[in-house]
Amino acid sequence: MGMRFLVLAVLSVALMVVDARFDVLKPARSQMSLVLMDAYWVTDLPERLWQGVSSQFGSRTELVAENEKLKTENLLLQGRMQKLAALTEQNVRLRELLNSSALVNEKVEVAELIGVDPNPFTHRIIINKGERDGVVLGQPVLDARGLMGQVVELMPYTSRVLLLTDTTHSIPVQVNRNGLRAIASGTGNPERLELRHVADTADIKEGDLLVSSGLGQRFPAGYPVATVKEVIHDSGQPFAIVRAVPTAALNRSRYMLLVFSDSRTPEERANEAAQAQDAQDHSGTGVSVPATVPKPVVAPVPAAVTPVAPAVAPTPVTPAKPVAQATPAKPPVAVKPAVKPPAAAPRATTGGRE
Repeated sequence: MGMRFLVLAVLSVALMVVDARFDVLKPARSQMSLVLMDAYWVTDLPERLWQGVSSQFGSRTELVAENEKLKTENLLLQGRMQKLAALTEQNVRLRELLNSSALVNEKVEVAELIGVDPNPFTHRIIINKGERDGVVLGQPVLDARGLMGQVVELMPYTSRVLLLTDTTHSIPVQVNRNGLRAIASGTGNPERLELRHVADTADIKEGDLLVSSGLGQRFPAGYPVATVKEVIHDSGQPFAIVRAVPTAALNRSRYMLLVFSDSRTPEERANEAAQAQDAQDHSGTGVSVPATVPKPVVAPVPAAVTPVAPAVAPTPVTPAKPVAQATPAKPPVAVKPAVKPPAAAPRATTGGRE
């Protein structure tokens, strides 16, 4: 019996080492996830049944009150949506003027939490969307309040998500108030993030909103990440201690969103935007092209006339032909040749009008 236990223990240790060092057991783990799906479904069945029964036996008064509340919230959200629609259209027009094809709204897909990693030293969860649903490694995950983490392991029908507060996770952020950039790292506490290497003189204070900067090319820019809770300045240290609270409900959210960002490089987006702008210009060149042609044609005409104009303004100095007569003649004789430059003056004015 003792020999059998020893053999099993050695085999278990060997499997753990192989699983940690190599990817040999990854296909087997993916296939085992198919079996575990039934276990997740069975363990979640009592809660779903209880929710169904409680919803059926809810009081009519509570349902009416909730309905009125939802109607009010819906009305408010519709009003806000109208403002956001106008701002979105304005943003689209400005981006078109700048030949930019950055996405205004990313494609998202709703996922549901089906499991939590029991290891207390890691912050990972399991969602019910996997490789068959188009999920990719490193895909951002967020809830209704902000960013939650990213996908770190794929299975056919499920995925494992690493949360922001894990000790191995970091994300580039910036202060929404002034654009100050920093790195937010996990501390192992689901209610706390820490900003590393922030200068003691940096303009950051309690209550500042931290948003994703997009510099890591993994998370889209502009999503809320955390709110600064505490800033400790120590005169003897070069860096300040900055602690923040995640905006997302990492340990309470059950439904979340998978963000499908644009996979094109900035150069490809710029080239495609320039091509689209050229195509749009060529499609409507019936009026714009002739408008640009007369301008270079009119420009040289005044240039040819300008030498004559100064000859008319200073009459006794710069006439082209009467120079020989104007220089020797200052008495009344200069008045007679002055009759000829006025004859040239109407020509210059008419040429300018034409």
